[in-house]
Amino acid sequence: MEQVISERRPRHFIWDTAETRPLEQFSYYREAICQAFMNLTPESAVTLRFPAKVETIRLGAGAINRVAFPEHTVNRRRADIAASSESCFYLNLKIAGRCRMLQGDREVSLSRGQVGIIDSDRELKLLHDRGPALAVASFWVPSRALRDRLPPSFDFEAERVSDDPYVGHLIVETARSLNSGALRMTEQDGVRLFGVLLDLVALSLSRRSRGQTAEAPCFADATALALRRTVHERLREQGLTVAAVANAVGISERYVHKLFERSGTTFSRYIVERRLDGAAADLKDPALLDREIGTIAFDWGFSDLSHFTKRFKQRFGCRPRDWRSG
Repeated sequence: MEQVISERRPRHFIWDTAETRPLEQFSYYREAICQAFMNLTPESAVTLRFPAKVETIRLGAGAINRVAFPEHTVNRRRADIAASSESCFYLNLKIAGRCRMLQGDREVSLSRGQVGIIDSDRELKLLHDRGPALAVASFWVPSRALRDRLPPSFDFEAERVSDDPYVGHLIVETARSLNSGALRMTEQDGVRLFGVLLDLVALSLSRRSRGQTAEAPCFADATALALRRTVHERLREQGLTVAAVANAVGISERYVHKLFERSGTTFSRYIVERRLDGAAADLKDPALLDREIGTIAFDWGFSDLSHFTKRFKQRFGCRPRDWRSG
């Protein structure tokens, strides 16, 4: 059975072994991963019950395959390769447990939060172990989509791209964002973010210098994504500084300012506007009607109520009290 990404298949599809009898669960899982990925040969020491779930989300010509399973081994053998009319890369974000990827004389280990890539055109072995609950978000990348981003003579090897000192954290951040948001965004937006992810992976594999990488548009786009996400996670912190955010993202304070300037704003203005948006939403929340306006302002990182009121009126055209009652 061969993986085919086509418009005829639903954009989102799930296989769950819980829907089958215990003795048939592993066979059902084997068929499911062949459908979601490509010809593969899994092996398991378990003969009874194999609780597993395979979820695929189409991204244009590629896909995200989320897989949860017990410990087992997956092979892609010479016969599997010969029976496939397509080739791809598996870009794996480890969600839980550990996986060892073996290809040729190279072994790459992935733990939770790490991202690795492996080529479907060569024999491989994936050893999923260490943990009763194992899970991976595996991006099915058409070979041409990545090869076109790499130098013509590029010699591919299995790689843990999350280790890259310059773009590794951006690869992880972008993979996480795409995995968590794929069903909330349109497929078109998902395809665009998938392209950013592939650009970053190609930058890492090509081992470009830090200077070249920092000026690449895709680097800036993905860094801005990581920057905004970090800010949103820490909006409620009073006294949030550029230094704290830059350190969390892994870039310089100067580059933080550059990215905000690139989007037509500043760090301070962006922080205040997002905090005001959050406070405005809380003021309209029926569940928070008993909460004092000052408490809501302090919850969103403001330390001065008069300053909060002034900025709120500038942004929304009325005082917080009027906004709540309006």
